[in-house]
Amino acid sequence: MLASTFGPATLAHLGKQSGNVGRAIAKWPIIGAWVDRTIVRKTDSARAQRDKKKNPGLLTALVISAFTLRRLRRFKRMLAQRRQGMIIIADRYPQLDIPGAADGTVLSVNAESNGLVRWLARRELAAYEWMTHYRPDLVIRLNVDLDVACARKPDHRRELLSEKMKTLPLLKFNGAPIVDVDANQPLVEVLSTARAAVTHTLTARGYTSQGI
Repeated sequence: MLASTFGPATLAHLGKQSGNVGRAIAKWPIIGAWVDRTIVRKTDSARAQRDKKKNPGLLTALVISAFTLRRLRRFKRMLAQRRQGMIIIADRYPQLDIPGAADGTVLSVNAESNGLVRWLARRELAAYEWMTHYRPDLVIRLNVDLDVACARKPDHRRELLSEKMKTLPLLKFNGAPIVDVDANQPLVEVLSTARAAVTHTLTARGYTSQGI
């Protein structure tokens, strides 16, 4: 990995990881598939309710809050590694530019809901405000055509991929430097462009490459 030539580096996945959890649950005997389908259904319901200016019910809000807590714990672990001098390569950075999409908040503090769900929404927003005030040194944004995205992720629904692709150009990540990469290109070219961007960023911040 290129960043390791500049010093100790580590990977951090900062997404909700609901897909990983769902796939793990689906392997449970007897009830796994049912629980996985329930999580997917409730996630879709939460998205639809937000579009209608409503929050989901309490059970769904609790599930969403649990994923937020997991994400917050991984974010804090990432910061601890950064304080130890590690170079962090993060995937799925949280954002507040587009609520309800692309690693943003799911609940709404202004939507119709009961008192407990509104409290959970405020807690979720506070967690995201805290995380996003840490601005990344570099964001590498991979842009890809819808057909290519669907071919590469056949287990994802086309409409959801389409929504994500429309949202991606709108994300600003608190003013962080963003390098746009044409991910329709062969992998070797995508990696070359990403490496060049990482090298430029680390060099500008005083890191010196020790070679491979």
